[in-house]
Amino acid sequence: MWKDLVLMLPVTEFPIIDRNSSYHGVPVSELMENAGRAVAEAVRERHAKPSKVLVLCGPGNNGGDGFVVARELRVDHAVRVAFLDKGRGPRNRLCHRNMEMVQELMVDWHEGLLQDYDLVVDAMLGTGLQGQLRSPYLEAVVSLRSFHGDIVAVDVPSGWGTPDSYRPSLTVTFHDLKEGMTEKDCGSIIVADIGIPPEALDFTGPGEYLLYPMAARTSHKGQNGKLLIIGGGPYTGAPALAGMGACKVGVDLLHIATPESSFLPVACHSPLFITHRLEGSMLSVPQLRRIRPLLDQIDCVLVGPGLGREPETLRAVDRLLRDCSIPMVVDADALRAFHVDKGPYNNRNMVLTPHKREFERIEGNKLPEDLTERKGLVLSLASRLGCTILLKGEVDVISDGVRVKLNETGNAAMTSGGTGDVLAGVVAGLLSKGLSPFDAARLGAHLNGSAGDLAFQMKSYGMTAVDLYEMLPLALKEALRGIDR
Repeated sequence: MWKDLVLMLPVTEFPIIDRNSSYHGVPVSELMENAGRAVAEAVRERHAKPSKVLVLCGPGNNGGDGFVVARELRVDHAVRVAFLDKGRGPRNRLCHRNMEMVQELMVDWHEGLLQDYDLVVDAMLGTGLQGQLRSPYLEAVVSLRSFHGDIVAVDVPSGWGTPDSYRPSLTVTFHDLKEGMTEKDCGSIIVADIGIPPEALDFTGPGEYLLYPMAARTSHKGQNGKLLIIGGGPYTGAPALAGMGACKVGVDLLHIATPESSFLPVACHSPLFITHRLEGSMLSVPQLRRIRPLLDQIDCVLVGPGLGREPETLRAVDRLLRDCSIPMVVDADALRAFHVDKGPYNNRNMVLTPHKREFERIEGNKLPEDLTERKGLVLSLASRLGCTILLKGEVDVISDGVRVKLNETGNAAMTSGGTGDVLAGVVAGLLSKGLSPFDAARLGAHLNGSAGDLAFQMKSYGMTAVDLYEMLPLALKEALRGIDR
């Protein structure tokens, strides 16, 4: 049941992993059973003889784990359970179902309750805590700080990372250490394998949509993403397709800076575009003076769609890559200005979106067919360049130089022209909405591929990039369904 301590993962990853586990055939209910048994096993190792045990449970999955612990321990210990959020009740059906199975063990929480027990199991909040502790959890944690018996925390101590936390005797954490866990804060630490499938860790899935930044009811225009696309000149469709991709993932304001040769086709494509005319037929260094004031008005810039490969254009892109400090997506022709021997670039909030040939030109070596070797090469290049790479392919490979994710949504019909422009717009849109480069790239890859799969169901091999971006809101709506915020 126990495994060696290895990688530390951010606590925000674990709800994503849970959701992806269900997608890959291991439901959260099974993970919860395994987690509860692991904690119960750890308690028995510390208390072989019958003891009086109190399990403190909260309303979420951590509380559900605690109810399983109580069910397991009541065979050989005197167990009672205190549910701390009786006013609102369990937050999900799984927690509620496990609470019903131990109803006969329930007692009311009150200050001083802990002193009647030899051991307390803390299953109140886990990694779901946001902000500071509130009543009644604050009072419970204060009581834990003065408790003289044994305390076992489930996954993480409640209040961990806040000034109000406490130090348990033991923390049984699941799958891997959470980033920042130490024995100073968590007591002795056991990492329990609860059966998370490897695919839930390696591949994107429904869990990635927990990253999507929902707009607040009180937000106003511009607070949910302001994006500038620099593209066009020789080609007019690419910046427009990228712009529609960004709009369809919820960007508030979309600016497109494009040479006058492509200005009218781009501007007429949609009334959603705020289009800025650049002099001449292609992007050049002097036009950066017109672009720089726009950078102060936006959250992210996408450069590349439809720019062409003229040396003057590539010089302008190179200058922009070196001068721009805001989050950036580099796509299509702009990737030709990106060279390993010029890196690392100072802007670490940068996403590159190459296909196979573009990646090979940047990296300087042939891309291996073996997926494991391909992952290693993408990770290595991302690390050397100090940016995030989204390598497009039958299986997309996404890496920020530390982590790697794979994405297998999408289909063969997405080789049609413009689908890569839509993807760049999707990733840039998510980046403008405040996601990190790695998160924007992995969520963007899954969403774009899912929209492509919906379009394929309707249009088969006749689907186009327009069909793709029109399916983005439907794919997003379906993926966000049932997410408890």
